[in-house]
Amino acid sequence: MNYSKKFIVEPGSNVSLNNFDTKFAKKHGKKKSSKKKTGKLKEKMHELQYRLFAEHKHSLLIVLQAPDAGGKDGFVRHVIISMNPQGCRVVGFKEPTPEELTHDFLWRIERQVPKPGEVVVFNRSHYEDVLIVRVHNLVPKKVWSKRYEQINEFEQHLIANDTHILKFFLHISKEEQLQRFKKRLNDPTKRWKISEADYTEREYWERYETAYEDALSKCSTKEAPWFVIPSDQKWFRNLAISQIIVETMKKLHIEFPEPKVNIEDIRRKYHKAVRVGKKTE
Repeated sequence: MNYSKKFIVEPGSNVSLNNFDTKFAKKHGKKKSSKKKTGKLKEKMHELQYRLFAEHKHSLLIVLQAPDAGGKDGFVRHVIISMNPQGCRVVGFKEPTPEELTHDFLWRIERQVPKPGEVVVFNRSHYEDVLIVRVHNLVPKKVWSKRYEQINEFEQHLIANDTHILKFFLHISKEEQLQRFKKRLNDPTKRWKISEADYTEREYWERYETAYEDALSKCSTKEAPWFVIPSDQKWFRNLAISQIIVETMKKLHIEFPEPKVNIEDIRRKYHKAVRVGKKTE
């Protein structure tokens, strides 16, 4: 199945998250075979990222947004780990610092965008400024309502400079979120993740859904599309996103650069060094 076509938010469409089944995988996938496919995709991703780093021309920005316990960290841990850290960074955006609040909302984002040859993953992103800010009335509507257009212009500027953008909303059900919270409570290795906000934010679930629907509708463009990924099953989330990333990177037609030295000259020097080495043995 082509997941990029299945889960893309078509530019100009009005998104209703009710039309995206969080349990899609239970009807259309098998865990064991899907994990094998994901493993092969991770190998291909590693190869393509190596080419991207060597070519030093394109860059890739991957944006992850999700409700609490939606699986952003899990995806990074299980899939993005396949990339070479030398050419890949993960940036988490939490509550803005006092310094960041003195600047435009995109200031801290612009400082973290990928350089040529780099893959950068945003764990939360500039979209927080039309999500939590809106839900909790942290700034007036006349301020946050202008940010959709500002975000689109910002992303178009990145695209014009050879940064390719993929944006994933990890879509989980309210029931699945509660089950994941329960697992955190019962697992000593995950309790450090628990916060009061995990539960208080659930009271705003419907408001967040509306905010997400507007962000997905207004900011999915042909060049920087949003994908709504059914994420109740973690193994399917990993498969679907991996396939879309690999498919996108293949389309870049990344090539290894030509060497900056005369290979024949270097080869002659190598053979000379070998001969000299043998004489001195």
